[in-house]
Amino acid sequence: MTTILLTGSTGQVGWELQRTLMSLGEVIIAGREVSSPGLRMDLAQPDTIRHVIREVQPDLIVNPAAYTAVDKAETEPDLAMAVNGTAPGVIAEEAKLVGAGVIHYSTDYVFNGSQAKPYTEEDEPDPQNIYGKTKLAGEKAIQAVDVPHLILRTSWVYGLRGKNFLLTMLKLGREREELKVVDDQVGAPTWSRMIAESTAQILSQGTQDTISFLSSNSGIYHITATNQTSWYGFAKAIFEHDSNPSQHKLKKLVPISSDQYPTPAKRPAYSSLDTGKISRIFGLALPSWQINLELVLK
Repeated sequence: MTTILLTGSTGQVGWELQRTLMSLGEVIIAGREVSSPGLRMDLAQPDTIRHVIREVQPDLIVNPAAYTAVDKAETEPDLAMAVNGTAPGVIAEEAKLVGAGVIHYSTDYVFNGSQAKPYTEEDEPDPQNIYGKTKLAGEKAIQAVDVPHLILRTSWVYGLRGKNFLLTMLKLGREREELKVVDDQVGAPTWSRMIAESTAQILSQGTQDTISFLSSNSGIYHITATNQTSWYGFAKAIFEHDSNPSQHKLKKLVPISSDQYPTPAKRPAYSSLDTGKISRIFGLALPSWQINLELVLK
């Protein structure tokens, strides 16, 4: 049976991966909050990464764990780099040592947002904030190690747990009569469950020989819901499809510009990702963000 080491199991994508990966092998969880000393893996502490991987000897390492506080990263660049930039390289090195493959998740924020059409995997990254820079460093660290890998870039991740835009909007909609939401940043809201299920669908194609499968298909892939919208458009759809509208105090949703809502970290104005490659290579039929949102809210 394939042994899968999963990090970040308390995060949005990691939580969903616990379920979707179970059909592919034995899933062993490691992280900062795991009580067993042998499986305590803190991505900011490389020694703990090396210890756990050498202890478990996995066939596959799936790493959705990350430092995701985009604005806070501006004041904690060293910690963000340790977790997002350095740790993936250590994971890749240890994976090579034990003969494992690596699945790693990255972000649309590696791009500068100046493009007017969806970014492909061949487009040149140019991150505009610390978070994006550290995530790009993590991609490069994995690529620098000759290990079978898939780097999956996603965007605007949300779900029914953790901290995300969907839950924030639903909360604020019950507390306020008016909300102002940025309307000049465009991307693809992506359900965490869709990412996890798509990951499992990809891996299921290589169950006979996971390492050979990953070796043949190693590289960067974009994995998001299809279609695109702004944060305002996303918020509008959330309230239109919410199954409990009677609980809302919200009476007015106001579109504003990024200049009217300044943040410590600069966001790309346009970060929609082209998913043609992952659909072509692995035969994935990725749903639209609208369909996913309706499923979540039901």
